Amino acid sequence: MLDVNANGKQTLMADASSWVIETSDADFERDVIERSRKQPVVVDFWAEWCGPCRMLGPVLEKLAEEAQGQFLLAKAEVERTQQVAAAWGVSSIPAVFGVRGGQVIDQFIGVLPEPQLREWLERLQPSPAERLVAEATELAQPDPAAAEAKLREALTLTPKQDAIKLALVRVLLAQDRAVDAEELLQELADRGFLEPEAEELQAELALRRMARETGGVEQARAAAAAAPDDRQAQWKLAQALAGQRQYEEALEQALRLVQLDRHGLGESARELMVELFRVLGPDHELTTTYRRKLSSALY
Repeated sequence: MLDVNANGKQTLMADASSWVIETSDADFERDVIERSRKQPVVVDFWAEWCGPCRMLGPVLEKLAEEAQGQFLLAKAEVERTQQVAAAWGVSSIPAVFGVRGGQVIDQFIGVLPEPQLREWLERLQPSPAERLVAEATELAQPDPAAAEAKLREALTLTPKQDAIKLALVRVLLAQDRAVDAEELLQELADRGFLEPEAEELQAELALRRMARETGGVEQARAAAAAAPDDRQAQWKLAQALAGQRQYEEALEQALRLVQLDRHGLGESARELMVELFRVLGPDHELTTTYRRKLSSALY
């Protein structure tokens, strides 16, 4: 809670709630944006000379303590957060922002009566489906099967949420369930469009399909080594490597085919490289490097 010292300055007392912090320009990204990805954060822009701030602040702190972690209250004294306050368009205080998932989702200026303030705070809380998705995100790497269960439960609550379906495609791929992932991705494609993320997943599925058709990396590598002048064998190796996410070697193998057989298998190899760029993303180091190399090979 806030205390007023002998000089009239408000400071956080030593026994302050775990759910109330003071932030600054230097720490704002960590305190607010990053932490909001795990729990809602309420940012209270205030000043010690502001009478309404002195009315609102203690009520917010009390509610933060009552909520026991349902939200974090970040006290942003405007003298310590001048850059952030300017960037967020704070021209009058108290100014209160609700942040979740790195984004401002609601705000108000001035003092709200406690019942109205409680209602406002309640609206910041994630829905049951959003909670399930957040839990699935945490589980996606260590336990994709458990993440899948959470996402399917979330879909029963919000069956039209395409973002949940995309997340489900990812955890299906993590379990090497390409057929199930393809069916769900086709359901999304039937809408008549695909988001950039869905296009990346579609490209990854195509690469995995290629790998299955080649019989795997070891078989393809052995065949290519046995027949170094057989361009078809070299092409199958490039496909197998791409499907097994050995992206750098796959790009190098495909680039070699472009250089050797520009208008034959080289065209298929070029298309494979473009698919890999889509999977890796435009800012990936391999994308930057091999896009440049491909351009040189073509022109």
